[in-house]
Amino acid sequence: MMNGSTGRRPVGRGRVRAAAAALCLLAGALTVTAVGASPAASLTPPVSLTADDLSTWQTNGIVWSMAATGGVVYTGGTFSTVRPPDAAAGTSEQPAVNFAAFDAATGAPTGCSLSFTLSSGTATVRALALSPDNKTLYAGGQFGAVNGVGVSNIAAIDTATCTPRQDFKVSVSATVRALSVTDDTVYLGGDFNTVAGETRNKFAAVTTGADLKPWTANTDEVGRAVQVTPDGQHVLIGGDFFTVNGTTSHALAVVDATTGAVTKSYPGFIPNTSTVQDLTTDATGFYTANEGTGGGVFDGRIALDLSDFEQRWRDTCLGATQAVLVHDGVLYSGSHAHDCSSMGEFPDQPRKHLLAQSVNDPKLLPWFPDTNDGIGEPVGPRVMAQTDQGGHHYLWVGGEFTTVNGSAQQSLTRFADGPDTGAPWVPNVSVSTVAAGEVEVNWQTSFDTDDGELTYRIYKDGAATPVYTTTGSSLFWDRPQLRWTDTAVAPGETHTYRISASDGTNTSAKSPAQTATVASAAEAYPARVLADGASLYWRYDEGTSTFAADTGAGLDNGFLRNTPAYRQSPAAVAGPSTAIGFNGTNQYAYSNERHAQPIKFSVETWIKTTTTRGGKIIGFGNRTMQNSNQYDKHVYMRNDGRLVFGVYSGGTRTVTTTGAYNDGAWHHVVATQGSSGMALYVDGQLRASNILFSGNESYNGYWRVGGDNLASWPNRPTSDFFAGQIDETAVYPTALSSSTISAHYALRTGG
Repeated sequence: MMNGSTGRRPVGRGRVRAAAAALCLLAGALTVTAVGASPAASLTPPVSLTADDLSTWQTNGIVWSMAATGGVVYTGGTFSTVRPPDAAAGTSEQPAVNFAAFDAATGAPTGCSLSFTLSSGTATVRALALSPDNKTLYAGGQFGAVNGVGVSNIAAIDTATCTPRQDFKVSVSATVRALSVTDDTVYLGGDFNTVAGETRNKFAAVTTGADLKPWTANTDEVGRAVQVTPDGQHVLIGGDFFTVNGTTSHALAVVDATTGAVTKSYPGFIPNTSTVQDLTTDATGFYTANEGTGGGVFDGRIALDLSDFEQRWRDTCLGATQAVLVHDGVLYSGSHAHDCSSMGEFPDQPRKHLLAQSVNDPKLLPWFPDTNDGIGEPVGPRVMAQTDQGGHHYLWVGGEFTTVNGSAQQSLTRFADGPDTGAPWVPNVSVSTVAAGEVEVNWQTSFDTDDGELTYRIYKDGAATPVYTTTGSSLFWDRPQLRWTDTAVAPGETHTYRISASDGTNTSAKSPAQTATVASAAEAYPARVLADGASLYWRYDEGTSTFAADTGAGLDNGFLRNTPAYRQSPAAVAGPSTAIGFNGTNQYAYSNERHAQPIKFSVETWIKTTTTRGGKIIGFGNRTMQNSNQYDKHVYMRNDGRLVFGVYSGGTRTVTTTGAYNDGAWHHVVATQGSSGMALYVDGQLRASNILFSGNESYNGYWRVGGDNLASWPNRPTSDFFAGQIDETAVYPTALSSSTISAHYALRTGG
């Protein structure tokens, strides 16, 4: 809902609790930067607010509206009490009937107490806006009295005395959802069709003395946002509408501030299935928060230039945006974004509720505090406000949520410009001795909720001084693997390694020690896999983490989901390596990197199972945190133990083995596709093929091992997920030859 101060009035900042459990289910991201770069700073510019939530009082309902100034944050909504930060619902409550005011720096209530009520039905405060001199707070919603003083869905409050102004009385026929105020005019939007007894469809303007103005911007559907431009010459309006004063303009329009005449219309600019929920401005632009319903929706944000009212950029994340606010060149937003893959960012997964973007670029910035959906609709955050106090800047967020950063906190939270108190996650580490005379130290890069660049320090053999330091950039859905090769070792020696991650202010604990004994000779099987050009190679030697290290040069590490069985032995091939076990229900791995459609490829892995429920062993899919809705290039086991290799090429195209492989023994499985069609090999021998199909479905996706969707595929097994052990998984950008595949199988005993 529209907040009269959003993006225009300052809000205070402060400290926050460290983000924790809620994010632990999510994947993350890190891109390597040059070794020797300067240590990371605690916040990555242009972000200037931490993601650590500050101790804040709560309400027992939904916060729909906010306005802030001078260190005071006014909140309105649908609630009846407030309670301290750590109090459970129903305890330590104080009355607060649809309105409360808080100290921006402490998060505690001020002495300003107002009661917004309705004689029949549920009262709610849906809009708050301050006059430019901050002497008057205007409130809109659905209510009939303020502290017992009769009003009609709009009221003016004297901020010095916290009492309703008796000289501001105007009748509005239905809910007021948006307000914006100048020195002499109050603009309002909502559900109404009459104001002061005269026709005003969804938008209207009154003087600060409550006289109706001739300004007319009639729309055919609900008005949800209104914002005066910084120069005072125009008014931006947003909502559900399709026409403004008879001119076609869906969801957004720019009108004259004096007459209401349409200055800029937007026919076809926003899909008919989407609306504008909020608007905010800065010195050069304005920004929309959009919500869609049904197919073909637009849920993201749009940046437009005030100079010509044309689009600067738009993002196409799915998951409706409810609130937007600008601070220091960054657009902060409240939404329930769940799929930003259309922008090359995170794929469909559990919702993220707070995001940040540069006002000049829709790319997501590294700022990821989070709430849950909460109560009500529920969609999480509904409104934002900001103010300064005590030398700090504060961002307040209100809405329907009941948790913040994984901890109980209802309807209100706040963030500040410091101090940053949250440390990065402890790195997940794996060591490898595939090559002779060296140790490869690999790690899955960490995640920090408000810093995209972290510094990593490697400690060897318990030393207090790091032996190696590097930096890298991270986002929660993309945590690339980093590697350092220790050559200051000799065959037969044993060494331990630990790694810490730092954001420049806060440093994680060191990772658990990982031990390696330096090899005197290269292992034959992995050496051949690497020599034959594997672009992804997981050996599953890690324990108790989300990390499957890539032994190859591609550094395309895997994310292990739902705690599979680590370090299973005996493994598929001779040597010190181990296998991994999946439960056939919800455990799987997916690649960190998002790949373009492979035109030709080979997938190779070893399996060991006695399952009679089948399941996907390896495949390509477009999602990571849930089942894909585009999926092929896969090998799966039927209930009877036979193996199927399938691609989608104008239909499902499969080849199937005649024999079963659920006999509890290790089996080597390779599927290839190229110009010679499809081929499926088991234990070094060609078991099924089709020369007719050399193409597969075109989409960007991730390699997945252990499970994914199999809906509509022939002989779909009982389970989409594989129950058994898997080892030595590799992906190649070529179709391996039969002789190469046979050679790999022959090396299972060590060569």
